[in-house]
Amino acid sequence: QVQLVESGGGSVQAGGSLRLSCAASGYTYSSYCMGWFRQAPGKEREGVAAHDSDGSTRYADSVKGRFTISRDNAKNTLYLQMNSLKPEDTAMYYCAARPSAWACVATKSEFAYWGQGTQVTVSS
Repeated sequence: QVQLVESGGGSVQAGGSLRLSCAASGYTYSSYCMGWFRQAPGKEREGVAAHDSDGSTRYADSVKGRFTISRDNAKNTLYLQMNSLKPEDTAMYYCAARPSAWACVATKSEFAYWGQGTQVTVSS
């Protein structure tokens, strides 16, 4: 059974940093496409970044240059380093997983497995 557990959220001031973690279990982690998504109140869940099993990464334009997605296959853990945070980054952040059967892009409908989320709040 696939399980994803996020941690690392919190409250920071604008310009600050946070690192989110997602611990995965129940499947062959190294062969999966992993993604980070976020959902602000009243808005659709949106893709933030994706990390494929071959090491390739993709980012939403809104976070390019500020966020970095990485993974440690030995620890079955996905990370999202968030720097230069802005109030508009405030959201619940989710990690998600799917088999690496096609290009790894953070498209919500393509991901089958989801964590419970961790809240990030950025104050101005």
